[in-house]
Amino acid sequence: MTPRTRLPAAAFALLLAGCQGSGTAPATCSGAVCTALDSCHVAGQCDPSTSSCTNPAKADGTACGTGLACSAGACLPAGSSVLEHHNGSRRTGLYLDASLTRASAATFHVDPTFQAAVTGAVYAQVLYVVDGPGGKDAVVAATEENYVYALDAASGAPVWARSLGSPVALSKLPCGNIDPLGVTGTPVVDPVARRVYVAAMTTPDGGTTKRHLVFALSLDDGSVVQGWPVDVSATVSLPGTTFDSSVQNQRGALALVDGTLYVPYGGHYGDCGSYHGWIVGIPVAAPSSPSAWATGAVGGGMWAPSGVASDGTSLYTATGNTFGATTWLGGEALLRFAAGPVFSGAAADYFAPSNWKELDDGDVDIGGTGPVLVDVPGARPSELVVGLGKDGNAYLASRADLGGVGGQLDVARVASDEIINAAASYRTAQGTYVVFKGSGSSCPSGQSGDLTAVRITATSPPGVVTAWCANQGGLGSPMVTTTDGSAEAIVWSVGAEGDERLHGFDGDTGQVVFGGGGATDALGYVRRYHTPVLAKGRIFVGADGAVRALVR
Repeated sequence: MTPRTRLPAAAFALLLAGCQGSGTAPATCSGAVCTALDSCHVAGQCDPSTSSCTNPAKADGTACGTGLACSAGACLPAGSSVLEHHNGSRRTGLYLDASLTRASAATFHVDPTFQAAVTGAVYAQVLYVVDGPGGKDAVVAATEENYVYALDAASGAPVWARSLGSPVALSKLPCGNIDPLGVTGTPVVDPVARRVYVAAMTTPDGGTTKRHLVFALSLDDGSVVQGWPVDVSATVSLPGTTFDSSVQNQRGALALVDGTLYVPYGGHYGDCGSYHGWIVGIPVAAPSSPSAWATGAVGGGMWAPSGVASDGTSLYTATGNTFGATTWLGGEALLRFAAGPVFSGAAADYFAPSNWKELDDGDVDIGGTGPVLVDVPGARPSELVVGLGKDGNAYLASRADLGGVGGQLDVARVASDEIINAAASYRTAQGTYVVFKGSGSSCPSGQSGDLTAVRITATSPPGVVTAWCANQGGLGSPMVTTTDGSAEAIVWSVGAEGDERLHGFDGDTGQVVFGGGGATDALGYVRRYHTPVLAKGRIFVGADGAVRALVR
C-alpha cells in the first residue's frame, strides 16, 4: 500500500513518558496528560495497567493538511485514489471532497460521456487509481465472468482487460446464488508495486474441477506477475482441516497490510458441504508460502462484503454460524488476528454473543456484515469495534479487549430485519455514527426505511442509540462524504436490486439531499450489497455489464 510516515521509536517513547508516573500500577497515570501522536490521531487516555497512553486514530477522511486526509492513522493525499474496499483498511467508507456540499449534491446525474462496458455482473466494489496505466487515472473493475478491467477514468474506454480463466456455472456447484461464479470479493491495489490483487473462482474443465486462485496483476498492462496465481486448495491446509474449493466461496474484500495479502473465505448460499471460515495470508514477496486460520467447527464463514478490516496492526473479521458445535469454536464472532494471520484464542481477541448457540441453530449470523472500526472521543474505552447481526442487533466491543463470549460493552436492537451489507462510519459535530442497510426498529418519530444510522455515545461505557432512518430503495451498502472530515456529511447508497438509483441523505438527520435524479439517471441492474465510490468529484457504481459515473 501507499507508504505511510511513522513516528520514530524514540519520539514515541518520549510521548509515552508523558503518560507514566511512579509507584504501583493504579497510580502510574496520576496527573498524566496524553497528547495526540500526530495530525491523524487524537489525544488518548492513560491505561494504568500499562502506564501507556492509548493512541486513537482520527476518522478516515479527516483533513490533515491542504489536499490531505487521514487514512488508517496516516496522512495521505485526499480525494484521489480508492485502492481498497470502503476507501481504507478500517472499512469506514468515508470520502473527502471540499466541494461536495449537501446543496451541491442535488445536481448529480449520470455522466453520458463516460461509457464503460464490461463482461459480466459486478459484485465487487470498483476502485480508482490516480497515475494508472500510462500515467492516466483508471477505474479498476472485476466481474463474475472473471474479467478484470482497467478503464480510462475520463471516457470509460478499456485500457486493458484480463481474463482470469473460466468462471464456474451455478449448475456445477453444490449450492449458491451467483451464476456464474468468478470474482466477487473486492480486489486491492498496491500503487507502489503497481499491482492489482484479486481472488477468483475458476475451472479448467467446464466445472468438474473448481479452483480458488489469487492473482497479482500488473497495474500497467494486466499481465500476471511471476509467481502468481496462488492455488489456495493446493497450498493451504491445517491439521484436520482441508480447504475444499468446491464448497468455499470468496465474497469478502481483500486487504493488504505490511506486505501480506489477506483473503477471507466462507461458504456458498445454502450452506452446503463442510466449508469453514478461512482467512488466508499470502506474503506478496513469497506467494508460494501462505499461512491460514480456519474455524474449529464446520461453517463460520467469513463472507461479509467488507472482508478483512485492519487498524494498521491487528486484523478483524466477522464469522457466521457454525454447525454442530457444542462449545464455541470460532463462529458467530468478531475476531482479532495478529499478522500472519495468527489467532491467540484468548478472550481478549474475540467476541461472541452469549446466545451464540441459539444463533447457530437459527442460521442467524453476525457475520453478514464486517467489523467497523471506530474511535469515539470522550468515550471510555474510545477505541471500538462495531458488529451487526442478522438478529437485528448492533454489538459494541472494545478493541483493547473484545471480551470473549458475552463480553460486549453494549448490545442494542437496531433493525427489525436481517442486517447484511458493508456498513460505514463517520463523525460530525453531533457525534460518531455507523450507518447500514437495515430497517430501523427504533426510528425517530415520523421516520422509517431500509437505511439506518446509529450513534455511538461518548459515555463510560459507550452505547448504541438509533439516530435516524431513511429509505434507500434497495440492497446497497452505504458510503459517506464530507467536506473536511466531519462537515456536510452525506450518506450515499444505491437502491441495488430495487429502484437502481443513487440516493443521498443528510448524515445528521437522514433527510434526502439527492433523490435519485431524473429519467436518464437509473444505473442499470446493480447487485446487492454493492457500494459506490467517490473519486475526483465523481461517484462510480458497478452494474451488470457496465460501470456508471455520476457528475454534478
